[in-house]
Amino acid sequence: MSLYTNRKRKSVITMMLCYGAAALGLSVLVIILATLIFMGARGINLDVFTQMTPPPGSTGGGLLNPIVGSLFMTGLGVAIGTPIGILAGTYLAEYGRHSRLSTIIRFLNDILLSAPSIVIGLFTYQILVAPVGHFSGFAGAVSLAILVIPVVVRTTENMLMLVPNPLREAASAMGMPRSLVIKNVAYKAAQAGMITGVLLAIARVSGETAPLLFTALNNQFMSTNMSAPMASLPAVIFQFALSPYVEWQQLAWTGALIITAAVLALSIGARALSSKRT
Repeated sequence: MSLYTNRKRKSVITMMLCYGAAALGLSVLVIILATLIFMGARGINLDVFTQMTPPPGSTGGGLLNPIVGSLFMTGLGVAIGTPIGILAGTYLAEYGRHSRLSTIIRFLNDILLSAPSIVIGLFTYQILVAPVGHFSGFAGAVSLAILVIPVVVRTTENMLMLVPNPLREAASAMGMPRSLVIKNVAYKAAQAGMITGVLLAIARVSGETAPLLFTALNNQFMSTNMSAPMASLPAVIFQFALSPYVEWQQLAWTGALIITAAVLALSIGARALSSKRT
């Protein structure tokens, strides 16, 4: 009985520690979100979405140019990274599932998945910015694409691995070539999960600051020229948050709230698609 009592006491203590750690983590998260909503919501108005960033010391202004720049670079980055990630994930799941090359690719993909984004920014700077001598929105999009690829590769491979082999065998028995089996059977069965992976990748890169500071830098004015420096919401938040101007600091809080709301919406969409797949 003493042994049972000792084990029960240890179990109760462990559970209390687990609940306490969970409560502490949730409390910090609630405080951060409450502060962000309180500080950011005060600056939400129509001017934020219709006016450019103001010069130092001036009142008014908005975040139109960084929002547009972020949409351009994120959209192009996803457009570049998603096909590469889907094709690589398809090879790992359908063609080279047990090959030595696939093992190497998975290992490298895991390293890239956990690599600090600032390293990706420095790498892109060396290959796309330094040789031409100026920053550009295209270089920023490429750095985001590099961050998108490993997420899409991992989710695509995992989703295709979940597709039952009898579905492939049935399609092959009807005379369909392997490419059509993958396109018409495997992709359709894993469609919701693959879209979920793309949404998670977008949420992953939408708030990245370090890669854009080394590649796209910033732009005080509206610009859709991808070969020139381009404003982005994360970079503007970084710049304005460190400034001594109250108006800039308020716009930084508002921009942070906008990014958080966008990431939350993407995460909810990914969850909904994941539930549909289940």
